[in-house]
Amino acid sequence: MRYLHTMVRITDIDRSLDFYCNKLGLTEVRRNENEAGRYTLIFLAAPGDEATGKSNQAPLVELTYNWDPEEYGGGRNFGHLAYEVDDIYETCQSLMDSGVVINRPPRDGRMAFVRSPDGISIELLQKGSAKPSEEPWASMKNTGQW
Repeated sequence: MRYLHTMVRITDIDRSLDFYCNKLGLTEVRRNENEAGRYTLIFLAAPGDEATGKSNQAPLVELTYNWDPEEYGGGRNFGHLAYEVDDIYETCQSLMDSGVVINRPPRDGRMAFVRSPDGISIELLQKGSAKPSEEPWASMKNTGQW
């Protein structure tokens, strides 16, 4: 058995790709449009997996866009996606500069949470050991749910 992907439903392709690709840094590796089923599947890989050509073996995020509008409640009950990052502070600053709310700041130098436009929690984890606690992160409060 091999882990393949995690699927999350989205309501706006452009907004979601802006978040996952332009802000979070994932790369679209394939897209399937199913006219009969009236949906689009977009598969995303982490940048390191795409750069090394390992996106075929690596776990992917599958964004599912149903062409007929539906309401999806409570992305929090899904749980979360988790990504390891080289520099938690740099990543969070870049996301904030792009207009993304840091719901759980990396006060501990190790972990932060943000949310996608569809309310999916994204956990960001510092690669290796936690970084020393720094301002403004150390005293930043949580915002909303994470």
